[in-house]
Amino acid sequence: MLGYYFDLAIRSLKRSPGLTALMILIVGFGVAASMTSYSVFRAVSGDPIPWKSSRLFVPQIDMWGPKGRLDATNNNDPPDAMDYLDATALMRDHRGKYQSAMYRVSPSIVPPDAHMHPINVGGHAVYSEFFAMLDVPFKYGSAWAADSDAQRAAVVVINAKLNQKLFGGNNSVGKTLDIDGKDYRIVGVLDNWTPKPVYYDVVNTGGFTADQEDVFLPFTRAIDVDMQNDGNTNCSEIPKGSGFVGLQQSSCVWISYMVELDDKAAVSSYKNYLDGYFNDQKASGRFNWPLNNRLRDLPAWLESEHVVPSDTKISLVVALGLLIACLVNTAGLLLAKFLRRSSEIGVRRALGAPRMAIYTQFLVEAGTVGLTGGVLGLLLTWIGIHGISWVLPKEIASLARVDLNLLALTLAVAIIATMLAGLYPTFRASRVQPALQLKTN
Repeated sequence: MLGYYFDLAIRSLKRSPGLTALMILIVGFGVAASMTSYSVFRAVSGDPIPWKSSRLFVPQIDMWGPKGRLDATNNNDPPDAMDYLDATALMRDHRGKYQSAMYRVSPSIVPPDAHMHPINVGGHAVYSEFFAMLDVPFKYGSAWAADSDAQRAAVVVINAKLNQKLFGGNNSVGKTLDIDGKDYRIVGVLDNWTPKPVYYDVVNTGGFTADQEDVFLPFTRAIDVDMQNDGNTNCSEIPKGSGFVGLQQSSCVWISYMVELDDKAAVSSYKNYLDGYFNDQKASGRFNWPLNNRLRDLPAWLESEHVVPSDTKISLVVALGLLIACLVNTAGLLLAKFLRRSSEIGVRRALGAPRMAIYTQFLVEAGTVGLTGGVLGLLLTWIGIHGISWVLPKEIASLARVDLNLLALTLAVAIIATMLAGLYPTFRASRVQPALQLKTN
């Protein structure tokens, strides 16, 4: 029976090609706008490591006190990064399963091929546990050993892209790489690991950055050779010392920190440790303000840092509003189209067709409009995703992808939304009084 109703729908739509085309265009544009915005929002708001995010935590210590909380919009939160003193103290005490302090670096590399020019690369100085904590995949080799941190060893992990550029994609583990004029032994090559957002260092990346993570070096080694911080540095007072050493001796925050805690007991124990550390510092005279620490899991941390750009939220709301406006217009056009066929409906009802049959027939017709509009919406969504960089930053726009889930969702939204828009016009059509229509005719 549905096949029969579908055939009737096609015939009806063919009788009014202009009106049919207008409805299809309205549905297609409305669905495409909403799906394009949704694809971006989905990319930036998704859980970057869903199997483990509830076990990854970011500790915050209030080393600045009230003077560092002049902005009332931060809800009295402590700084979102750490100074060198606190970061190294937490690493030394090691109260988590895995943990790592980290900061951004931007060293220069002299390629092994003498015909290539030196290149500037980006990356992070981290501890060896960084890789196990974040389940970082390796193509060749592995992370450096834990004792390499203590020994300040000259070792490095590089990404697959840099390995391809310097070594043609071959296994480069064991080879030497000149970084800032010093030789480093390659111990591992990452396997295309580019998480978005860059959840492990939101402070320095904002969550989204076009910069590549080319190299990872031991934190202790980077400090030892005075490898400068290439990330954000925030200070509540001017450092007393100068240069990189002065930065390490100051209360300026520039180091990100993450710790893995596997259960509630571990979380509670670590929070108690963090508070105890603050109280010990207060007792020593370093702090003179009340305890104000934080320990947030990764989802809560990303939310507190407003990683999802407000532009994407606004564009999604605007697009949904446009879709609703399109559906209202579609409902009006369907109502006019259906009521114009009152005579036809009256004849069918007089011949014994129940209201449910009329209702089903016109609902199928509305769904046919939605299906056709959805097909158009697929094309427009593809165009929209490839052109979204015109209105959003490139590093965010590049995250939007057309996949099977998005295609299926686009069609489903188009069909369901149009059928919802057709509920009232269909209801009105099914309520046509046959006697009145026959008498009028």
